[in-house]
Amino acid sequence: MTSTKKQTQVRLEEDVLAAGKAAAAARRLDFNRYVERLIVEDTTGARAAGMAAAQRLIDEHGTFLDDLEQQLDAPYADPRPGAAA
Repeated sequence: MTSTKKQTQVRLEEDVLAAGKAAAAARRLDFNRYVERLIVEDTTGARAAGMAAAQRLIDEHGTFLDDLEQQLDAPYADPRPGAAA
């Protein structure tokens, strides 16, 4: 069985390659699949659509989310000076 995929060579700075490999691992993808996914998302507009949706969520609900985060963090805030630990 032959593959329809084509092989290419990409030269990257060492730190860029390391960051890409770390990002791929964090997503449980091998590096080639990660690069392929980035290209597909970029060229189909999927990445832009996702970013636009995230921005709409922040624009519409950002204040609520900030307030919620503060409420959830409040029990873990630093104790007042002089308070028993």
